[in-house]
Amino acid sequence: MTDLRRRPHKASSSKFKRLKQDKGLYLMLLPGLIVIILFHYLPMYGAIIAFKDFNIIKGIMGSPWAGLKHFSNLLYAPEFYRVFRNTLLISIYRLVFQFPIPIILALLINEIRNVLFKRSIQTITYLPHFLSWVIVGALTIDLLSPSGGLINKVLGSIGLGPVTLMDKKYFRTVLVASQTWKEAGWSAIIYLAAISSIDTELYEAAVVDGANRWKQTLHVTLPGIRSTIVFIILLRISALMLTDVEQVLMLYNPLVYEVGDVIGTYVYRQGLGRMKYSYATAVGLFQSVVGFACLVVANRLSRKYTDTSMW
Repeated sequence: MTDLRRRPHKASSSKFKRLKQDKGLYLMLLPGLIVIILFHYLPMYGAIIAFKDFNIIKGIMGSPWAGLKHFSNLLYAPEFYRVFRNTLLISIYRLVFQFPIPIILALLINEIRNVLFKRSIQTITYLPHFLSWVIVGALTIDLLSPSGGLINKVLGSIGLGPVTLMDKKYFRTVLVASQTWKEAGWSAIIYLAAISSIDTELYEAAVVDGANRWKQTLHVTLPGIRSTIVFIILLRISALMLTDVEQVLMLYNPLVYEVGDVIGTYVYRQGLGRMKYSYATAVGLFQSVVGFACLVVANRLSRKYTDTSMW
């Protein structure tokens, strides 16, 4: 009986001892926690606006309660289903076509044996990540200019028609392609780090068994980074209802609203353009709930079929 009573005290003292030993690591963690609390958790208080008829003068607490009125308006708004479909389609296109590119790029860079050349390729590929969408958008618009854009000149020289941002047929393709060019190199860093952690003895054993470079990649490298791939897929699925609003704002125009208008731009127009703060908050809250539901379902399926999950 005496031993059972002492165990909690020993466990708490052991935790305090570990906390004291690793205080430097916890201090390094503190700024990140503060940022998350300030910019992610505290703003959740503003979500109450979705259930009120918000008035700037009266404030959040002084505004009258509206219940689910704005969510009802959301479900009956004909333009919402258009932006919902566009957001979902663009996110699926990015998941299907953009997601494998960083993995392939990381595998190719990993095969380079010349260190100087390898570092040069890495620098060139992840450099676009540090460019703002204002710059990338301007480059994209210039390259796809109907009159003198480089890409359209090349397409014209081989007998193909021009690709423009005014054409609904190509707008989603341009969105996915431009973001792939901007982010593929940066995303590949994660997979390169995962590849570097694979035990080299596995490659040596594969060589002894007669495996060439392709079979080593197929049977050693890809299984070695499987958990990283699944984790990134789960993060992508959780952001399935999110799109890079800055990118869309830089590239779209009224001619392509039918295929390019997404939830983020819709919230921007309704909230800041028309000052429908409560309605815009309801749209954003709906988007977050759907994204969370997608994450929960994907995590459960991943845990069931791959034994890898976020929790």
